[in-house]
Amino acid sequence: MHQRTAIIIGAGPAGLTAAYELLDKSDVRPIVLEMSAHLGGISKTINYKGNRIDIGGHRFFSKSDRVMDWWLKMLPLEASAASEQLISYHNRTRAISGGATGPDPVHADRVMLVRERKSRIYFLRKFFAYPVKLDLNTLSQLGAVRTVRIGLSYLKSMAAPITPEANLEDFFINRFGRELYKTFFKSYTEKVWGAPCDQISADWGPQRVKGLSVGAAIAHFFKQLLPGQRHDLAQKEIETSLIEQFLYPKFGPGQMWEEVARQVVERGGEVRMRRQVVAIKREGQRVVAVEVLDRDTGAIETLAGDFFFSTMPVRELVRAMDGEIPENVREVAEGLRYRDFMSVGLLVNKLKINEAHPDGPRLIKDTWIYIQEADVQVGRLQIFNNWSPYMVADAEKVWLGLEYFCNEDEPLWNMSDAEIKALAVAELDKIGLIDRAEVLDSVVIRQHKAYPAYFGTYARFEEVRRFVDPISNLFLVGRNGMHRYNNQDHSMLTAMLAVEAIVAGSAEKGALWDVNTEEDYHEVSRAPASEAVEVTG
Repeated sequence: MHQRTAIIIGAGPAGLTAAYELLDKSDVRPIVLEMSAHLGGISKTINYKGNRIDIGGHRFFSKSDRVMDWWLKMLPLEASAASEQLISYHNRTRAISGGATGPDPVHADRVMLVRERKSRIYFLRKFFAYPVKLDLNTLSQLGAVRTVRIGLSYLKSMAAPITPEANLEDFFINRFGRELYKTFFKSYTEKVWGAPCDQISADWGPQRVKGLSVGAAIAHFFKQLLPGQRHDLAQKEIETSLIEQFLYPKFGPGQMWEEVARQVVERGGEVRMRRQVVAIKREGQRVVAVEVLDRDTGAIETLAGDFFFSTMPVRELVRAMDGEIPENVREVAEGLRYRDFMSVGLLVNKLKINEAHPDGPRLIKDTWIYIQEADVQVGRLQIFNNWSPYMVADAEKVWLGLEYFCNEDEPLWNMSDAEIKALAVAELDKIGLIDRAEVLDSVVIRQHKAYPAYFGTYARFEEVRRFVDPISNLFLVGRNGMHRYNNQDHSMLTAMLAVEAIVAGSAEKGALWDVNTEEDYHEVSRAPASEAVEVTG
């Protein structure tokens, strides 16, 4: 009997979820091909001398029960004093088993932690609450004149919104008012994307900040004043960006995908590392095989399959396809743009800013700090100690991640590691967060195509979709696979739905493209542009 096979391009959340789901729900054997030496895509974790770096920051929470259950099946919830953890939904709560039966992270490695969410904005050499809170501290730091301008500008936008919304700038102004947009959105968004807001599609806005508004911030602020308000995981009664707790693997997000890959192999699938798909062979409206380059030996192998999942960037997918490709499809694919990403890990003795405590100053509790100062290039700062204490080899030291957004053809990307390290140290010293004399070690990590961009030829992406969707056994899933700014859970859901289609014998792919467009899927968890200035993962 013929053993049906699925060739899966990419070992990120979408690719590995597809592999696991195929083994769990079908007779299809997956072969996962990963171009790099790391599992997890941009959800990988790099281990540098025992200090672990999360590429971009990944909080584990979802409005999807299916995804939450899936994660906790892979990594059980840590032990706690309570017999169970409550997760709040619209009009109900559910318990996640853990408590006394959960693993103790001190002694067990395969464990999911419950972490507190705290992020702040660093602007004007001051800390602002993030999400922005309309409280006396925020208003006093902004100053009376700017506060009045923000209020009047917001009222003006409510009374006379820009129609139609031609670009992202229009979207932000309509949602928050011009003055708040200029104060907290414009410069940071343009630092992240390297493009003016009036050149970015308005489609990007609702995908990342759906349901968020100044009104939501006001409502949330007053709600927190009421007694007895819970701060549970997966709080569906408010926007996801208001969640104040999240799940996180003991050793970072890469641990999740390393565990999934282990189980895939254990159950009979394959995960082949440093394998790059260089050609995709078609016969009519089906893919029949891929040519794969072994990046270590230079050998090329042809792999036939019954089903194919692609998480590779759409531009590279179209380039790799043989056969006739309509000229307009090639044009759109070549015009798609991406934003690259660099993370600089800095190990320091201490920060210059600390949290007051009766027993003496302590490390601030922030996981992310959004750097909105115009005189430095760094966009965001992570404090890995606060994501998980197990991310740091020496608990007495502070392990930082500085995030830089750039393109691979820009001078910043092409600086030497030594130059980038020196820049990172100088910038944090300049804005008063560290003393350069306290730096002990550093490392630079580059991530190609971290963020699919909503400019270039993105407005014509439907032309690509009309070409690839009829290829009956090819499924585009995940962030780069669909050129869509998906979170981990959205990428996983696209893979799950693709497997369901295979099991059902269906070539219909509409449901995959609906993920992260339907209201219940929308989340704001880690989008770099909007997250710096949410007015509310």
